[in-house]
Amino acid sequence: MKIFTNILVFLALALILFNVTLLDFKNPFQGDSVVAFIGIAASFCAVLILLIFRMSKKIEEKSNDNL
Repeated sequence: MKIFTNILVFLALALILFNVTLLDFKNPFQGDSVVAFIGIAASFCAVLILLIFRMSKKIEEKSNDNL
């Protein structure tokens, strides 16, 4: 499970970097820049969700070890 979440985090970070290259800093709220901002926000949310999932699995493992 850890390898799978690592791969997904890596892919989300790669999408963030890709969307940063699509940003037009002169007109940030027009055209493809809006789509890039949405993509960056969605990828950032995906990274946070995956990190929370990983932390919850660690907590679950520790609580099962204590039983």
